[in-house]
Amino acid sequence: MTEMNRRALLRTAALAGAATATGLAGGLTMAAPAAAETTEVVNGPWLVSVGWGVLQVNPGRTTPQRLLDDGDQATTSPDGRYVAWVNNAWSGDGRLLPYVSLFDRVTGEIRELLADPPGTSHYGAPTWSPDGREIALVMGSARDMLVAVDVATGAKRVLVQGHDMSYPNWSRDGSMIVMRWLSRSEGPQLRTLELATGKVRPIYTPEAAGELFHGPVFMPNSERVVFCTNRWTRDTEVLGGQALGSVRIDGTGLKRLTDETRYYQSPVFSPDGRYCAALSIPPANDAPDGGNIIVSTSGFGEPWWIPGDEYDDSSRLDWARAI
Repeated sequence: MTEMNRRALLRTAALAGAATATGLAGGLTMAAPAAAETTEVVNGPWLVSVGWGVLQVNPGRTTPQRLLDDGDQATTSPDGRYVAWVNNAWSGDGRLLPYVSLFDRVTGEIRELLADPPGTSHYGAPTWSPDGREIALVMGSARDMLVAVDVATGAKRVLVQGHDMSYPNWSRDGSMIVMRWLSRSEGPQLRTLELATGKVRPIYTPEAAGELFHGPVFMPNSERVVFCTNRWTRDTEVLGGQALGSVRIDGTGLKRLTDETRYYQSPVFSPDGRYCAALSIPPANDAPDGGNIIVSTSGFGEPWWIPGDEYDDSSRLDWARAI
């Protein structure tokens, strides 16, 4: 088999996998907008935040389109209509200031949600409540305040403060938020915030100093948390080599989910809960300075790659519901 034929077969297989995962197994065409009255969850495009701007990779396509020209850490609302994203840069002439904004995927309208003066706050990655009424994010000059922001009014309520936090993720049942937490006495951990009681509980502590772990995200059933870690791969020579692991929300049942050591970033589950995707680096990439999309079933079996452009310096992957 020639190298060209091999690549063609790999590309066809990857596209077939992408079509299945996005509900397009019958053909590589754009998904039709869902009827207003339907409750069926149909997987839509991937959004890739590339550090300065957001790309959209549509179902059945390999070349991304530019969705947003600036900002970072984009994530879509549970119904797929709105995209929340942040910007922490500003210019001396005042033309660019820090903000948290919402983009309407139906009308194309952009609405500013938060705008603190430059230097007074840093906006972290937002996460949506399952009812779509709020987004939670870490903010503050010391990144030590987790707030919930009312999407309709912009009003903020403080959920927890006083510790360095990052990567919050809201559970689909609405009861918890998981985040990376820096404890003054115990060091970095993963902790959950129980929203009904305000209690914060550790669910994961690294076994050795210097372990890299990040990107916690609840499984669709809200019973376990998946995250990236080099806990099992620190002795490998793979650049950025990590694995995906998971732990129960009570801190028990730690297990490794992926066998092959590779770079992982920003795992995310599909809207229908059947697949998990992440940013990663294909083995053929000689200059691992960005990422592509790797997808597997939610059981973390044999993964496949979404072919197409490399997303240099990408920071976050999200998977939107079709609208």
